[in-house]
Amino acid sequence: MLKNKKDIFLLVSVFMTGAAVLIIEILAMRIISPYFGNTIFTTSSVIGTVLTALSLGYYFGGRFSDKYPHYFVFYFIILVSGLLVVFMQFLTSFILPIFGALFSMKSGPIISSLFIFFIPAFVLGLLSPFAVKLHKKPSGSSQNTEGDQVGSQSGEVFFWSTLGSIAGTLLAGFVLIPLFGINAIIIATGVFLFLWGAGGFFFLDSLKKHFSSLSYKYALLPFLILAFVLLFVLFYWPQKTAGVIYQKDGVYEKIKIVDGEWNGSPTRFLFQDRSYSAAMYLQKNELVYDYTKYYTLYKLFNPNATKAFVIGGGAYSIPKALLEESEDMQVDVAEIEPDLLALSKKYFNFNPDNRLQDYTEDGRRFLSQNQKKYDILISDVYYSLFSIPMHFTTKEFFNLSKSRLEDNGVFIGNFGGNLYGDSSVLIMSEIKTFKEVFPNSYFFAVNSPKSQNIQNIIFLGINSNQKIDFNSNEIVKNNNTIINGLAQKNIKVDDIDFSQYKELTDNFAPIEYLVGKIID
Repeated sequence: MLKNKKDIFLLVSVFMTGAAVLIIEILAMRIISPYFGNTIFTTSSVIGTVLTALSLGYYFGGRFSDKYPHYFVFYFIILVSGLLVVFMQFLTSFILPIFGALFSMKSGPIISSLFIFFIPAFVLGLLSPFAVKLHKKPSGSSQNTEGDQVGSQSGEVFFWSTLGSIAGTLLAGFVLIPLFGINAIIIATGVFLFLWGAGGFFFLDSLKKHFSSLSYKYALLPFLILAFVLLFVLFYWPQKTAGVIYQKDGVYEKIKIVDGEWNGSPTRFLFQDRSYSAAMYLQKNELVYDYTKYYTLYKLFNPNATKAFVIGGGAYSIPKALLEESEDMQVDVAEIEPDLLALSKKYFNFNPDNRLQDYTEDGRRFLSQNQKKYDILISDVYYSLFSIPMHFTTKEFFNLSKSRLEDNGVFIGNFGGNLYGDSSVLIMSEIKTFKEVFPNSYFFAVNSPKSQNIQNIIFLGINSNQKIDFNSNEIVKNNNTIINGLAQKNIKVDDIDFSQYKELTDNFAPIEYLVGKIID
């Protein structure tokens, strides 16, 4: 009976630690993304680090289990892994801001992953070989020796370990991250592992005897270490940045709302991860960022437009402006982060009526599943060069967008990049791709076409043959400063040789690599 109890508790332990490994791996991507972007470099670095740590853990765990095949050692490893996971949270809070400033979006994720996540994953990797070594299947009437059952024993261990990993993956993605903050999940995971390991000492009679033979000061040492780490985290946790009025881990990014100043005026900012996403003046009703003001370009082609679709709500600055300037305007918004609409109402003075329809959905997916056509389609999903959604840069996306425009509809997109040098490859590839879909198109540098710095680039695609006459009175004498300044912002793409740039498609769009040329 004792043997069965041991085996059951052992396999449950394997399940629990398998779940912990995948929870940590998924959280690791969310932890690193604010500093280096939600890119393929981050994903590859985290997965590569965890797999390397686990593989080495399996190797050394096998050798270690041959020397010390004891349940006490197995549960002590679980206890230590809990301490390391809690300490990992301490490292992320104090080390990542430093690494974010020191390393590029290519090197930063792998260095950070190795420094922060390698050791906890390595220690958890020690457990599977131990479990195989310790797991004993009752022989019954079989004449098989213990060695003959290694296959079934190891298969059962890895079955429960993998099942735990599946459970951890689903639990993290569908329950923990949407409901709790990342910091709380990490600390809870660490404390759970610690207590589970400690429970192994007291649950099994043989471990009680082994444990009671230890000096009490050594027996209590791990508990004292855990208490010290938790108290340190509690009392010395980095305080809120000045001006922060809201912060929370969203489903996709860290969300923070901060009061500060912009151009000498009191301003409220929305941060997604570590990048400015949107802003609102607190004492005047006008758009803060210049690139957002280009939504008015639709008036040159269809001043009586009534149907608009905005991809990327943010603080809902553009939907708010569209609704305020026309009582006939109907605005659909696709915003994948579910909390942003409620936050825009609470903190950014957005009070929409039934003319606004909000969809918590990926914008491209929404377009592909709905046949509705619009007079205006605005794409504003680039809140940071660190996190450019690849599927909003390709020829397929632009074709889909064009198919959802009325005959005289316009596409207005906010993109970013550098117009000069090797770092111009990204924006030039995007312009080339866009021109293939929208032959009648214009591109405006929000700062200046002569600027050699990274800046917002506005893409304007017209679903008709109507052209812009930059010398017409409609442009030159327009009261809107964005429109009367278009000639100075116009990028003369006819003078650019695009043969050296590649078209971006769903099959080929190495966005992170091209962004790396800009940032590195």
